[in-house]
Amino acid sequence: MQRRSRGVNVGLLMLLSQVFHVGINNIPPVTLATLALNVWLFLNPLKPLHYSCISVEKCYQQKDWQRLLLSPLHHADDWHLYFNMVSMLWKGIKLERRLGSRWFGYIITTFSLLTGVVYLLLQFTLAEFMNEPDFRRNCAVGFSGVLFALKVLSNHYCPGGFVNVLGFPVPNRFACWAELIAIHFCTPG
Repeated sequence: MQRRSRGVNVGLLMLLSQVFHVGINNIPPVTLATLALNVWLFLNPLKPLHYSCISVEKCYQQKDWQRLLLSPLHHADDWHLYFNMVSMLWKGIKLERRLGSRWFGYIITTFSLLTGVVYLLLQFTLAEFMNEPDFRRNCAVGFSGVLFALKVLSNHYCPGGFVNVLGFPVPNRFACWAELIAIHFCTPG
């Protein structure tokens, strides 16, 4: 797994544009720190993606548990970063204001670890159930798992209504799936 290079990081520029459009002063502190950390690690990764991604083979079998901490904070390319962080921006603003910064920080930290554990359990279960060892080698990075967990939390606190996904109004209860489909089509793989 290697980071794809596109020359100019258009996704990163669009993310910065979105942040400045919202206004840095309008972004709660934990949300802003999460955005900043993800952008910083995109520009200055702690390890190459191949050594940051999470898989059953690398984490469980080879006991490389640090990947649980690294994988949610690394992104495959600038578009992956853009879509994840724009989603984080809107979910973070709404939830952090409602829950408070301390509680929201705790939730982000907890979800960052738990989504990796859930991913490993699902991949292990699929590998065993389908007798397909390749599932143990599938390696993933990114903040998407945390974002889907935040979306469920957001739907709990703000049921009903619609959200805008790529310009289309989508009922809140289907927004997770619409975002997943949008991400898949915009950045396959």
